Amino acid sequence: MPTPSTSDLYREYVMPTYGRFDLALERGEGSRVWDEAGKGYLDFGAGIAVCSLGHSHPKLTKAISEQAAKLVHTSNLYLTRPQGELAKLIVDLVGLGGKAFFCNSGAEANEGLYKLARKFGSPTGRFEIITFTNSFHGRTLGGISATGQEKVKTGFAPLVEGFVHVPFNDLAAVRAAITPKTVAILLEPVQGEGGINPATPAFLRGVRELCDQNDLLLLMDEVQCGFGRTGDWCAWRTITPSGVEPDAVSWAKGIANGFPLGALWAGSRSSGAGADGNDRGPLCDLLGPGTHGTTYGGNPLAATAGLSVLRAIGEEGLLENARILGNHLLESLEAMQLPAIRSLRGVGLMIGIELNDLGLKSGAREGLPSIVATKALMAAGLLVIPSGERTIRLLPPLNITRAEADEALGILKGVLTAA
Repeated sequence: MPTPSTSDLYREYVMPTYGRFDLALERGEGSRVWDEAGKGYLDFGAGIAVCSLGHSHPKLTKAISEQAAKLVHTSNLYLTRPQGELAKLIVDLVGLGGKAFFCNSGAEANEGLYKLARKFGSPTGRFEIITFTNSFHGRTLGGISATGQEKVKTGFAPLVEGFVHVPFNDLAAVRAAITPKTVAILLEPVQGEGGINPATPAFLRGVRELCDQNDLLLLMDEVQCGFGRTGDWCAWRTITPSGVEPDAVSWAKGIANGFPLGALWAGSRSSGAGADGNDRGPLCDLLGPGTHGTTYGGNPLAATAGLSVLRAIGEEGLLENARILGNHLLESLEAMQLPAIRSLRGVGLMIGIELNDLGLKSGAREGLPSIVATKALMAAGLLVIPSGERTIRLLPPLNITRAEADEALGILKGVLTAA
């Protein structure tokens, strides 16, 4: 029998949970990947903001190989040095004290946020979390319930109760939504799946003030925008360098360059009194033994990958690189004044290009603008990530060069000019 193609294998044996493009990738190096036919692509999707160091980074490859030869996994019933060191590094980067918990994904990290909030509010019966339209918090039942996009909820009722959605960047709507049941406000400093929508500084400051006034937790989902993507370790500091600090944060994606790893940080603010009237200690200790857990999260191999990635981001000056080249990409795209582009939004190397309803001269006139453009750019050798009906995202590795940025700009100009 003939050997089945990769497409055949997917069609026959892989559940159709993704709208996949017909592109079978085989290898990668730096900011480039190659398909099975040997064609190369400039990768400005980076696994949807995951591959912070690009592909096959030598420091990461070496660290993973050495740790795999030593110890891959052990139960979280025991201690391992890499997990402790990674927790310390993250707490130091946040700079607010507190402690970290490790899991396997962004959705799982967000589940930790929901449980932390409910545990915080349990003595007074508070459990509702305010989230925002166009947000995205994962594909678990809790995640889709928290997400402010109806398309992810269809067919999965009844949803998890306790989430209230209000318009993003609308402080009056947040204030009006607070009730005696409210325990927390959850937001992305920069909405990723929603089309690259940054929070405004005034909005973040206002939300922090509302949390302080009403004894609410301020929870931040930095799964897509954290750990350097915006040009800072913490995306909220790109928007408000001072005056706004969260009570707990979730991360994943760029933390380990594709190795499955998520993280939850909680600060040291008081958890208040319990049902017995006794003080429950700091928030970071509220989820005690038996209240939360994971089999694989933070195992020695995953933690080593996270340590290697975060150290490389710092050692190689990639925060500054994200700021400089992110500004260069945005300014260059604005200067092109292409009729195909409706608007541009972005922070660091997290850029959204919203498109007009224009066909392409190649004849690919059917379908959503985001999908049409993504396919045309792919054919021209540039990988981007579609978002919704009309936005494409540029989420390249944090270590792209100026030459690679200019190469991507040239492809974008050529394809979108043909619109």
